[in-house]
Amino acid sequence: MKLAILIATLLMSSPALAALKPGAIAPKLIAPAALAGKSFEYDLTAARKAGPVVLYFFPAAFTQGCTLETREFVENHGAFRKAGATVIGVSTDTIETLKRFSVEECRGKFPVVSANAAILSAFDAKLPLGTRSNRVSYVVAPDGQIIYAYDSLDYRRHVTGTLAAVQNWKRAKRP
Repeated sequence: MKLAILIATLLMSSPALAALKPGAIAPKLIAPAALAGKSFEYDLTAARKAGPVVLYFFPAAFTQGCTLETREFVENHGAFRKAGATVIGVSTDTIETLKRFSVEECRGKFPVVSANAAILSAFDAKLPLGTRSNRVSYVVAPDGQIIYAYDSLDYRRHVTGTLAAVQNWKRAKRP
């Protein structure tokens, strides 16, 4: 029993490498989402037509780390937009919870998606030994290619890493 607890603790506390590596094609993602308290169906393929998409998976709405990470994405929303990117939060919370989260923490700046187990598996975003999302961030280019992936339960580098990836992508695409 002690060994199982030790292994679970190590898996939860150490960053794992995201299985979806840069160069891979992002899986299909169509799921219920909320923006500014209103629900709708989110479609990653459609969203990519407007530019790169930053998908950040987080374990649970209204928890300390997830709230702080979301607030940082909100604070940097203008920089993401300036670089032509959209931001999408993804968790396994219910759509009712995410409606509140989209207002209270996302401040109506970007949607949050309610993911099921199949979505978490497709994006390799499932926590080991659990049903919640891991903290994984991806930048998906308009062609569907993943151009950046970062996997760490420590929320503090997700925003800076994804923003830098989007800005680098934009610079590389300039004529």
